[in-house]
Amino acid sequence: MITAQMLIDQIEQFAPKTLAEAGDPTGLQIGDPNQPIHRVMTALDVRPEVVAEAIAQSVDFIWAHHEAMFFPAKNLDLRQPQNKMYADLIKHNIVVYASHTNLDSATGGMNDWLADALALTAVEPLVPNADGRTGLGRIGMLATPISVADYAAQLRTRFDVQTLRVIADDLTKPIQKVAVLGGDGGRYWQQAQAAGADAFVTADVYYHVGHDILAAGFVVIDPDHHMEAIAATPMADKVHEWFGEQLTAFPTTTNTDPYTYI
Repeated sequence: MITAQMLIDQIEQFAPKTLAEAGDPTGLQIGDPNQPIHRVMTALDVRPEVVAEAIAQSVDFIWAHHEAMFFPAKNLDLRQPQNKMYADLIKHNIVVYASHTNLDSATGGMNDWLADALALTAVEPLVPNADGRTGLGRIGMLATPISVADYAAQLRTRFDVQTLRVIADDLTKPIQKVAVLGGDGGRYWQQAQAAGADAFVTADVYYHVGHDILAAGFVVIDPDHHMEAIAATPMADKVHEWFGEQLTAFPTTTNTDPYTYI
């Protein structure tokens, strides 16, 4: 019998909570860690439509990147969709666990998966922790130089987004050393430039920050925060690596990107 706590122990060995950024409510979100589990679904977000999929698939454990309860509930009025989602999770005995910034920093975690998707080699942490192995972001090399425009087009396909934003004063500029940081990483563009990157791939870059980037002659490609959804498959692979056939694990098929591009 595999319990939720046994899976949590493996997750926390892989992505220790000590790696989480201050104030990040990573960890157990909902449920009883002592209950037996059989079917695990991995996801970027825990949203009502994701929970509906989990219920339909008889899932009893959701391992997510983003917290389900990032903003605490102020009441339990079930007319509110978020509260109704919590009630559905409890009613169906679904344990929810989130690995957020600790998964970002972990060796072999989110930012390494992104670096793989970007075809980077000789990868190192962009903002290393004291151990030199873990830390936010990654920086590495492409096999050959490529123009900003062509690389951006590759990323649009790789992350399956309709469009992306490019901050650059010359789209023909060749790039080869690339930094990446999943999620809201605009505040790290100066570290990426100082580390020698030709371009920085991250999301949620603010308007005025974009002007600063242009003024500095740097390149940033923003494929949308939802690029992190690629993590759902390697997360499911990790569950299989740890427990083999004792647990069924699979990524969500629900797209939780809140943006529609028209």
